[in-house]
Amino acid sequence: MFATGVTIVTARTGDGNYIGLTANSFNSVSLTPPLVLWSLARSAGSMAAFSAGSHYAINILSADQQDLAKQFAAHGGDRFSGVAFTLGAGGAPLLQGAAATFECFNRSRYEEGDHVIFVGEVEGCSHHAGASPLLFHGGKFYAEHPL
Repeated sequence: MFATGVTIVTARTGDGNYIGLTANSFNSVSLTPPLVLWSLARSAGSMAAFSAGSHYAINILSADQQDLAKQFAAHGGDRFSGVAFTLGAGGAPLLQGAAATFECFNRSRYEEGDHVIFVGEVEGCSHHAGASPLLFHGGKFYAEHPL
């Protein structure tokens, strides 16, 4: 019963491949220094890549990016197929059309239960003024709402 925003966390692996996944476990931690967190299931196929990588990006999705959220939540296939992006300073993909992006240094990890909590130090961020966010609540996406 807790509404959340929807993000896609992206990174570039050591061998140059792009990885990404839909996540709604995103939260602010600190303003000084600027820190954010997100969590990933220990069983996730991308766990090794996110754990070993130095940088990742958290892309906060806009209301019109519901299909993109589903694409990055699907198992198998090329999640980046047809996706427009640029590379951030740390090499992570920044998705075009996102409401906001956070470029993060992979500062620390905490193993808790069946998930790992990633804490990122924000090295850069941007936002699109007036963009409406994509929301998730009760197993459904919500995009039709006034801000």
